[in-house]
Amino acid sequence: MTAGRWMGRALAMGLFSLLAACSTFGGGRGGGGIPVVKDPAPIVSGTMRPYQVRGRWYTPKEQPNYDEVGMASWYGDAFNGRPTSTGERFDMHELTAAHKTLPLPGLVEVTNLTNGRRIVARVNDRGPFVDGRIIDLSREAADELDMRRQGVARVRVRYLGRAPRLGGGTVLRAEAAQPAQAAVATATAATPVAVTTGRSFWVQAGAFSDQRSAQRIAERLGARATVAANDTGGWRVLVGPWVDANSAETARQAVVARGYADALLISGG
Repeated sequence: MTAGRWMGRALAMGLFSLLAACSTFGGGRGGGGIPVVKDPAPIVSGTMRPYQVRGRWYTPKEQPNYDEVGMASWYGDAFNGRPTSTGERFDMHELTAAHKTLPLPGLVEVTNLTNGRRIVARVNDRGPFVDGRIIDLSREAADELDMRRQGVARVRVRYLGRAPRLGGGTVLRAEAAQPAQAAVATATAATPVAVTTGRSFWVQAGAFSDQRSAQRIAERLGARATVAANDTGGWRVLVGPWVDANSAETARQAVVARGYADALLISGG
C-alpha cells in the first residue's frame, strides 16, 4: 500500500470514529435537528416508582407516544444548584425541564404554540405540581421559547426518548415564520368554523384605567387587538372580531397563554 493511500485510509477512519463519537453522545441530529441518542443514560433507579405529592398520586411510566398540549411554567434562581430527581444539579442556564411522569432522564421537544419556537430539553426532575400545567422549564428554556416574561405559555410537549448521559438540550428552528404579535390570529387558523349566527365575538384581554397601558397590551397582542373606552371611564383591550364562538374561544385561550388569565369571551351583538 502506498503512503498516500495509507494516509487517506487513516484519515477516513479517524473521521468515521469522530462522527461515531458525536452520535454516541447525542451530538448527531435527526429530522428537524432532533438529537440522535445512541448511548442513552440509564433510567435513574427509584424515579419510576409511584409517588404522592399534596395528596395526589403520580405513576411514572414509559410513554413512547406521549404528545400533549397544555400550559408550561418555569423555575430558576430559587432552585439553581439544587439536586434534581435524577441527582443532577439543576442549572437554570441549561435547557432542562421537569415532568411528573416521563422517564428520567429523557428528552422532550417543546413548542411554544404562541410563536412557533421549539427546543429540545433534558427532563431530569419531577413537577410541576400545579393544576393545569404539564411541564416546568428552566430559565434558559423559558428564554429560548420567549415565555419568561409572561410566566406561562401554551405549549406542545412531545417525548423523544431517553436522554444521553450528558446534555441533550438544543434550540431548534421555529415551526413556521410566526411573529409573536400574530399569535392570536395563528391560534385560530386551524379551528373549524361553526355555523354562524350573525353575531360577532370578541376577546376582552383586560380592562385598564390608563389608556397608555391598554395600548401597550394591544400592541403586544397583534393587529387584531384594539383599545376601546368603557362606560366607567377606563379602557378595554379587545381582540377580534370572529364570526363564530369556537374561533373566538380558541383565541381567548391563546390570550390566556400570553399571560392574561382574566381574558373574557364577549358577544358584539
